[in-house]
Amino acid sequence: MSTILIVEDNVKNMKLVRDLLKAKGYDTLEATTGRQGVELALAHAPDLVLMDIQLPDINGIEAFEQIRADPRNAATPVVAFTASVTPSDRNRITQAGFSGFLAKPINLKEFLATVKRMLDGGAA
Repeated sequence: MSTILIVEDNVKNMKLVRDLLKAKGYDTLEATTGRQGVELALAHAPDLVLMDIQLPDINGIEAFEQIRADPRNAATPVVAFTASVTPSDRNRITQAGFSGFLAKPINLKEFLATVKRMLDGGAA
C-alpha cells in the first residue's frame, strides 16, 4: 500500500486527514513542521506528500524545494494542502512546481480523488 506523508501543524487537520487516509488503506507518516517533513521524506521516500504551506519553521514551499532536491524524491508528487487560497497564493504554489493544490477546509470527494490521481501518476 502507498505511504503518504502529511505535513500539517494543525492537530485537528492532521487527525482528520490521517483518519481519512487510513480508512482508505494508506499508510501515513506525519510531521508538524516543515523541517520534520523534509527529514521524514528523506528517510522514507513516501509515495505522496500533502504539504501545508503555513508552517511554524520553514514554510511549505521551502520544505517542498528541499524534498524535491533529493534524487529519491525528485518525482514524488507533492500537493499543496492549504487554507491560503488567494489568487496570489495559488500562483506562488503553481510557480514553485507543486503537483497539485487542495484547499482547506477539505472537500472529501475532491481530496480522495486528488490523492488517488496523484498516486496513479496523474496531474492535478
